[in-house]
Amino acid sequence: MYPLILGSSSVYRVELLRKLNLPFRTVSPNIDEAPLQNEVPADLVKRLAEQKAIAIALSHPKALIIGSDQVAVLHGDILGKPGTHEAATEQLQAASGQTVLFLTGLALFNSETQRMQSLVEPFEVTFKNLSDKQIQFYLEKEEPYQCAGSFKSEGLGISLFDKLQGNDPNSLIGLPLIELISLLNNEGLDVLQPSRTS
Repeated sequence: MYPLILGSSSVYRVELLRKLNLPFRTVSPNIDEAPLQNEVPADLVKRLAEQKAIAIALSHPKALIIGSDQVAVLHGDILGKPGTHEAATEQLQAASGQTVLFLTGLALFNSETQRMQSLVEPFEVTFKNLSDKQIQFYLEKEEPYQCAGSFKSEGLGISLFDKLQGNDPNSLIGLPLIELISLLNNEGLDVLQPSRTS
């Protein structure tokens, strides 16, 4: 069996992948994540997920490498990681009462065979009408400044929403496990088999 590598430094993606009870290691990819000119959000996350996996493959020639990237989209515009309290406040004010589309790019690259499987998983989140006081309370408690869209759905962020709509709630946190299981199975790795091969 090929060793499994998660190309991410995200503690949230690590926790998600642990659900599958597979041995894996993490390697942080070092790539330029800037969007290309006129690149639409879905193309951006798919490209970055693939590039992360390929970047790691250069030093891991016989492995299955998972790459993932996520953006939040509001009215066609990408909501990135806010970085600051002020930017997070602006993002949540803009998202209040609106539906935000989260797009997660997922790639699985076999660095020996050079087989790339990739996809984009959508997930919609409808925000409650939030008061400035609620936004400030949330930001002070969670400090989600490195999270796309300024929230952590695995924490208090769930209180910001009226409705969630999508195939896999794990994709909202950054790793669509249902689709990943299918991609792994295509590589002969069955998470439900004791031998781990299909």
